[in-house]
Parts: sequence; structure tokens; C-alpha cells
Amino acid sequence: MTDIFSNDKRSWIMGRVKDKDTSPEKIIRSLAHKLGYRFRLHRKQLPGKPDLVFSSRKKVIFVHGCFWHGHDCRRGKRIPKTNTDYWVKKIQKNIARDSKNQTDLVSLGWDVLVIWECEISETETIVLKINKFLSN
Repeated sequence: MTDIFSNDKRSWIMGRVKDKDTSPEKIIRSLAHKLGYRFRLHRKQLPGKPDLVFSSRKKVIFVHGCFWHGHDCRRGKRIPKTNTDYWVKKIQKNIARDSKNQTDLVSLGWDVLVIWECEISETETIVLKINKFLSN
């Protein structure tokens, strides 16, 4: 099967993918705010520039897209049909970088929570997960 987009069109589409202020991230920010938690966004001083930073608690939350960060769900396991080698390597590098950033944060005394894009539809579960993580 061939790609339905030309290389230029596909490049243009991929160039529009955001790395912060994504819809899943905005949902998690909204939930955390409604729960009464206050946070900073994307602190450059911290490894990986976490999506939500709770400085007084020394806790951070990353909101990861399943495809981009290689989650083991159905969406995360998809492999593009074109330029497969590039995408497999890119996602493997993302996974390695994420792991290193999380290890570095823990060594600096921060607690880390990763919320996956596929989990966000389960609002009650996510609310409990955020509350449990931030209340300890």
C-alpha cells in the first residue's frame, strides 16, 4: 500500500506536530488545576523539561503521546509503513532519552509520574492517579 500523501505533504504534516501544549497535556493540566494543585510548565532547568512541575512537592508529571514515546498500547505499537527504519530508530531514541531524563530527575530528588495519552480517556482513574501521586 502506498502513502496517500506526497513526501512534501507528509513532511508538512509532521512539521505541525507540537511538542508542548498538546491536547492531552492541556487535559491533564486542567484536571490537576481543578483538583487544587498549582504548577509550573516545562521548566528548562530540569531534565526533559517536564510538562507539569510541582516545585514545592518536588514532583513532576510527563504527559506522553503513545506513538512518539513508544508505549506498549495499540497506538504506541503502530509502525509507519513508510520510512520505517527512521521511525523505529527515532522512537527508540525517544524511549532512551525519556528513561535517562527520569533517572536524572530521581537522582536530583524529584518524583516522576508518566501519564500516557491512551490513559486520559479514563478520567476517574487519572484523577485518582494524580491525587495519589501528589498527596504523598
